[in-house]
Amino acid sequence: MKDNQKEFDYLNEGNSIDDESFDYLEDAEKAEALDVPIISGAREVKQEEREAEEREAEEEEKKEIEEKKQAEQEKFDSIIFVVKVTTNKEDKALELVAEKIKKKNLNVYALARPHGLRGYMFLEAPDRENAEEAVFNLPYVKGIIPKVITYDEIKAMLEPVAADIKIEKNDIVEIISEPFKKEKAKVVRVDKAKGEAIVSLLGAAVPIPVTVKLDNLRVIRREDETEDL
Repeated sequence: MKDNQKEFDYLNEGNSIDDESFDYLEDAEKAEALDVPIISGAREVKQEEREAEEREAEEEEKKEIEEKKQAEQEKFDSIIFVVKVTTNKEDKALELVAEKIKKKNLNVYALARPHGLRGYMFLEAPDRENAEEAVFNLPYVKGIIPKVITYDEIKAMLEPVAADIKIEKNDIVEIISEPFKKEKAKVVRVDKAKGEAIVSLLGAAVPIPVTVKLDNLRVIRREDETEDL
């Protein structure tokens, strides 16, 4: 009672209690508010959604970059170069160039050595720099000639039409591709629809029938020519 009377007397004397006197109550309320638990799992779910969105955005960005690269690759302009090589060493020169391209991962699109073309082969690349690197300092390779060519100029050599190849039954032919390269044979049957011929190797002790593409055969002698002799 005495304490209450003192507080009452204190107020009657004109003293007042300012707002700061109750700050401790506000601080207590704030502290209590901070202790209020968050709904279980809500924060974790939002975090997972945010991470999923970020991953999706990264994947979309990577996809766009890959599509741009693909588009750039599809826009390239290739050039066909004529490579001069040692005569009768065309196949060996082509093998050496192909090995170098593979080993150094050079940007070369294609190599070709058409049958019957002696002393030269073709190389397709995006620029002369890659072409020069592919043939530089190799045996049997003499270099690239200055003039470039178009595909239309060599199309007939690269895409021979089977129907135009005059090979008939009983012709004596030479095989100009592996594995029977330079072997002589007699034509047993011709299938122009498939562009193939069945031949019998002349050098074998026992006749061996072999199926060969028509453009891999070169006629040496015809039956009617033999009869004329």
